[in-house]
Amino acid sequence: MDRRKALKKAGLLAGATIAMPSLFSLLQSCKNETRLDWQPEFFTEDEAKTISALIDTILPTTDTPGGLDVKADMFIDKVVAQTYDAEGQQNMRNAIAEFNATSKEKYGSTFHALSEADKVAMLKEEEAKAPKFNPGVWGTTVGDQQPVGFYRSMKSMAIWAYFTSEKIGENVLSYDPIPGGYEACKPLSEVGNRWSL
Repeated sequence: MDRRKALKKAGLLAGATIAMPSLFSLLQSCKNETRLDWQPEFFTEDEAKTISALIDTILPTTDTPGGLDVKADMFIDKVVAQTYDAEGQQNMRNAIAEFNATSKEKYGSTFHALSEADKVAMLKEEEAKAPKFNPGVWGTTVGDQQPVGFYRSMKSMAIWAYFTSEKIGENVLSYDPIPGGYEACKPLSEVGNRWSL
């Protein structure tokens, strides 16, 4: 499966889990900041580099924009800074430190300093061992959700930031701000690309 198809399928999950409109304003505020003058609100420089490297490995730039192109790392920094309580913020710091400690132990350096091949290898290991999210029905999780860990939660947050960005909504997903008439019972083959609105 190519990356574009995988992202389209992931968009359904990301769209179904978005339930906090106040966070959209955080994403909008990232749009006006440039990469050169971005100063993290919460993350230290080393933590920000780790988060950026993680996002860039999960959502690299290809024929579509990558996670860093839509400033998903800035968005995550703002979410943690403005919505997490002190305990949640400390848990985030601890999780990043543990992630980097695993990277040093297995590959000899913090995650952001690894080669691209080692970053991919480490994320494959993390993907294999990370607990999964329970399935959901109409935005409600089925059963008791066990903690999914740093990697899985960061991946989910990165995908969420990616699919709620203006650049992806307007230029990658199908977008029609003034939709036409209602067409009932249209064959799925004629629907085409996933829609952002």
